[in-house]
Amino acid sequence: MSEQRTFTVAGLDLSLTASGIAYRDGSTSTVKTRQKDGDGRLAQIEEAVQIAVGGEHLGLGPAVELVAMEDIPQNSHAAKPISMVHGVVRNLLQKQGIPYVLITPATLKTYATGKGSGDKVPMALAAYKRAGREFEDDNQCDAAWLRWAGLDWLGCREFSVPAVQREALKKAIWPEVKR
Repeated sequence: MSEQRTFTVAGLDLSLTASGIAYRDGSTSTVKTRQKDGDGRLAQIEEAVQIAVGGEHLGLGPAVELVAMEDIPQNSHAAKPISMVHGVVRNLLQKQGIPYVLITPATLKTYATGKGSGDKVPMALAAYKRAGREFEDDNQCDAAWLRWAGLDWLGCREFSVPAVQREALKKAIWPEVKR
């Protein structure tokens, strides 16, 4: 009998002021930055993501095998600062050879709740219902859902969601992950 392969996935809900991170072990945190730190905030976020994705050079074991990130929201006043954060993080992941997937907010909400619009409350309720998890803020909740989506796509579900909700994941462009 063959053993099912497990994967390590991190989830990132990036923003310049409060980035949610879901680590490979399922724990979560929020990286909060201060406006007065200017572009130094980008370095803070990069350092936190570096720790989250791991790597031998940090003494954290092998790097995660996939990072699932919320895509930059279109037609949003936050798109410009989030784009700066994405640039820093994507560059870091590229340098380390870590594949990543961008999942739109609507796709993530559909995967989590069955509905692609709405506020953050249904996401939190779905996390509690499916995983028994509560979070300090919606950034951590979104990051956890991103991690769960990545694990689900790779066949390593931590819980099940209805098939129609899983179908939403097909909208993302998934990278090749070494099996």
